[in-house]
Amino acid sequence: MSTNQQLHQRREQAMARGMPSQLPVYVDRAANAELWDVEGRRYIDFGTGIAVLNTGHLHPGVQAAVRAQLDRFSHTCFMVTPYAEAVALAEKLNALAPGRTPKKTLFVTTGAEAVENAVKIARVHTGRTGVISFGGAFHGRTLLAMGLTGKTAPYKAGFGPFPAEIHHAPFPIAYHGVSVADSLAGLERLFAEDIEPARVAAIIVEPVQGEGGFYIAPPEFLQALRRLCDQHGIVMVADEIQTGFGRTGKMFAMEHSGVEPDLMTVAKSLAGGFPLAGVIGKAAIMDAPPPGGLGGTYAASPIGCAAGLAVLEAMEKEQLPARANHIGRLVTTRLRALGASHDCIGDVRGLGAMVAMELVKEGKAGQPDAGLTAELVQAAARNGLILLSCGKHKNVVRFLVALTASDAIVNEGLDILERTLAALRAPAARQRQA
Repeated sequence: MSTNQQLHQRREQAMARGMPSQLPVYVDRAANAELWDVEGRRYIDFGTGIAVLNTGHLHPGVQAAVRAQLDRFSHTCFMVTPYAEAVALAEKLNALAPGRTPKKTLFVTTGAEAVENAVKIARVHTGRTGVISFGGAFHGRTLLAMGLTGKTAPYKAGFGPFPAEIHHAPFPIAYHGVSVADSLAGLERLFAEDIEPARVAAIIVEPVQGEGGFYIAPPEFLQALRRLCDQHGIVMVADEIQTGFGRTGKMFAMEHSGVEPDLMTVAKSLAGGFPLAGVIGKAAIMDAPPPGGLGGTYAASPIGCAAGLAVLEAMEKEQLPARANHIGRLVTTRLRALGASHDCIGDVRGLGAMVAMELVKEGKAGQPDAGLTAELVQAAARNGLILLSCGKHKNVVRFLVALTASDAIVNEGLDILERTLAALRAPAARQRQA
């Protein structure tokens, strides 16, 4: 069997450099919250495929559902010959979506595709073209989704021009001095200076920013956005791609604010590791595009839909949203205690099990420490822990623990983190960095 180094050398020769890997660790197998590389080394996985595996690697229910579906058929194209699994999953998602308004669901393949379709639906429904998103947002890597994304490097640099009629407003981040009032004032400036509300089809917002740094939208901000959208006839789109399916302690993060969005994009943990995404929304809005206006060859994959049904069953039977709250308390308590002895930890924040710590220099929010963040991610992996970074300044470590992970595994991973950070912050290590 090839080693990590051998596979990495082959990969550099065979694959485009624009799609890098964070770690030169080539996975051989995985189970729940652990994985093993091709050299037999074990890792605790605090990244879960970037929030795809809320139910853990190879959840038994998901595995069984996929095997059973494979015994029947793998693909027919739902737009040609449909099947019951997609209908059943749509029914369940419609019932789970926030709010009492009747819902309908569209299935596609990726999160970016869901975002693009949400904008299409909003434009047809309103007859308008403008779209507003927020600074620091991440909505995908396709052209329109890149335009909506509020971070230039590495997502947008060199890939323009982007579609017209896209605007960005400031996202409220108390840690960096941006209040809810500041954000709402930014929207009013857009309406006064760049685009009148009557031309805006949609405002898209992440209830917790993902790639942007795990900043939590205050409930009063989301409630104000709802009122603003109602006032001007704008479609409110909640991007729940990273926050959905129990991650924040509720099935969907919008539930924390009591706000019912008009449309909601979902993906990642929807199907427990299989490519499936969707748009869930108010039925009257979802039905705005004519027949044939929405779809895709792999949309509503039968394997993905079977996996999605198993994910929802696991969420209910194992009470995984409640488990997310427990894991979140465990992780944030440990991280805040760690922050008491390390001034490089400027902030610890979380909603359920969507947790982050922001690394800074000398305890100052305005001095992001991207270097330490990158070093910590690499050193933790050498010690057997998979971590992910994020943030506009690349100085946020995010924790996306599988909701099925045991307390023992979570604590073992946090022990590795503590030892790794202590070693990096030791005087000799800091002197070598300087």
